[in-house]
Amino acid sequence: MDQETEIVNQNTRIEKIRTFFLSNKKSLISVLIIIILSVFGYFFYLDYQKKQKTTLGNKYNNVLIKFNESNKSEMISELKEIIMEKDGTYSPLALYYLIDNSLIQSKEEINGLFDVVIEKTKLEKEIKNLIIYKKGIYNSQFKKENELIKILNPVLNSESIWKPHALYLLAEYFYSKGEKQKSREFFQNILDIENADQNILIKAQKRIQRDFSE
Repeated sequence: MDQETEIVNQNTRIEKIRTFFLSNKKSLISVLIIIILSVFGYFFYLDYQKKQKTTLGNKYNNVLIKFNESNKSEMISELKEIIMEKDGTYSPLALYYLIDNSLIQSKEEINGLFDVVIEKTKLEKEIKNLIIYKKGIYNSQFKKENELIKILNPVLNSESIWKPHALYLLAEYFYSKGEKQKSREFFQNILDIENADQNILIKAQKRIQRDFSE
């Protein structure tokens, strides 16, 4: 009897499942199609990104190979186009190339390109902090104290590996302005950081001993 009851219950469950699928056939097919399209779209997007990366890399390398004074303007435009692609690898490299070779004289334009890379480009956290630090280096020759600190604040207020470097930059900045007390404070702040890079720690210690010993 129990066995017969179990068989009946099993048949009932099977019939319920069959009825469910028949009643919801259109909805289930629609869901299946959506899943297949989503998977296809995801892999298509990954392939597209890979191709875009390759194209951008080739474009960047071609600029470096072909660059000379006769096509300077064209190459600058291409480097700016690469930056505007907001690629995590080649946009920063294109910006560095423009700066290192003094290809754009406008400080406002360079800072605008920095902002595209920092604010609109998807970057790993420490890569972003490095670029903020580089922006600080670039601006340290002409920005006022509060402006330079504002640029570096995201790094200064973090536990970034670049924080000691940003502090060292500010220490040097204030020393060059003759503000030795502020300079010493920033050098000292480096010494207070746990697990700071040993090279910059030693540099800070030497500067304090050399320039601030009484």
